[in-house]
Amino acid sequence: MKRVICLGLASVLLAGTGWVAEAQEPKAKSLSALLKQVRGQRAKEKAVNSSREAEFRQKKAQQQSLLADARMKRAAAVARSEELEAAFELNENEIPELQETLRNRLGTLGELFGVVRQVAGDTRGFLEGSIVSAQLPGRADRLDKLAESKELPSIEELEELWFALQEEMTESGKVTRFPAAVVSVDGDTTQTDVVRVGPFNVTAGGKYLQYLPETGKLTELARQPSGRHLDTVANFEGTQSGVGGFSLDPSRGTILSLLIGTPSLSERVTQGGLVGYVIIGLGLVGLALVAERLVSLGIVGRKIKAQIGQERADEGNPLGRILSVYQSNPNADVETLELKLDEAILKETPSLERGNVMIKVLSAVAPLLGLLGTVTGMIATFQAITLFGTGDPKLMAGGISQALVTTVLGLVMAIPLLLLHSVVAGRSKSLIQVLEQQSAGVVATHAERMHGRAGGAGARAS
Repeated sequence: MKRVICLGLASVLLAGTGWVAEAQEPKAKSLSALLKQVRGQRAKEKAVNSSREAEFRQKKAQQQSLLADARMKRAAAVARSEELEAAFELNENEIPELQETLRNRLGTLGELFGVVRQVAGDTRGFLEGSIVSAQLPGRADRLDKLAESKELPSIEELEELWFALQEEMTESGKVTRFPAAVVSVDGDTTQTDVVRVGPFNVTAGGKYLQYLPETGKLTELARQPSGRHLDTVANFEGTQSGVGGFSLDPSRGTILSLLIGTPSLSERVTQGGLVGYVIIGLGLVGLALVAERLVSLGIVGRKIKAQIGQERADEGNPLGRILSVYQSNPNADVETLELKLDEAILKETPSLERGNVMIKVLSAVAPLLGLLGTVTGMIATFQAITLFGTGDPKLMAGGISQALVTTVLGLVMAIPLLLLHSVVAGRSKSLIQVLEQQSAGVVATHAERMHGRAGGAGARAS
């Protein structure tokens, strides 16, 4: 089978060779010419093959030479690698010994270098967050190399550290005014003069500012402290000598952040929610009612006091109206007159005691509403715990604030209303006692007059 395939390939090759020869040489006209052409072609092909074989042998020799050269280089590289590996292992063994030797020779100087590097790192962080850096930026960058260095510091680097510490101490005792870019609450940036009080506070336009080390800019506090502190800021900025009253935060912003985080009175009232507003509304109604009653009873008391001792009854006051009853019944017997006067006093009593019950009811309802707010606030707290767990106390603060604020509001409204109710009730009761006292006096006078008249009639009859 293989022989058949080889013969087929040879015939194809000869056919191809004959086609090429036919394309280059003229067509043979006889068998002899054809044989001659085949012989010539074979001679040419043989010459070409011989040339190609010679070229191949020459290149093979060159490749052998290159292979030998490559093998020599590989051997040299392997030898170099083995030499380097030996040197590396030798150095690895020698490094610990040298480090131990270096540590022993450095002695206390090595500890001193560690302290210097630690101080440089701490000072760099301190300077980055200092308000003084808003006026003198880039101070912390000068300590980066010393804080991160693993070599002994130079004299210049140590002097740079000393200079940075001395500069911070010097600036901490100064009150300085300098121009700077200030970012307002709404995001606008304006160039204005700011006042720096040491490393503690910086102000501008009557407001406290804060320094952001990340951006290197001064920004207004989102929320300013109460008015009395802002008043000191405005007054202090107006002074030229740098001496004046000022609400200083010696904790460099910590106390100020706590101060502005404390809710104001209106915010605390808002935390009470709807129940808190209802308590305040009822309390104001009660106070208004108390004021009206005190004024009204005061006017009535002055009129009653003016009526005492007067012969003519003025019906513009309760005592006058009672005396007019007596004057309208001068001949009535004592029992009848007493009953009529009692009736007149009973008519005047409701107007004098008007509002007392309402004040007492409001003083009793206020703490009950506070208790209602406490219950609703605790329900909101437990609902927050159910939904979000106890991981974040801020989620529970709203309900707890409502519970406590409503309790406080209820007590704040109930206590003064209860005291004022006792005052109003005592005032009205004292006026009623005056009416009863004057009525009893009138009855006694009338009884004496009646007894005197009866005695005179009896003497004339005898």
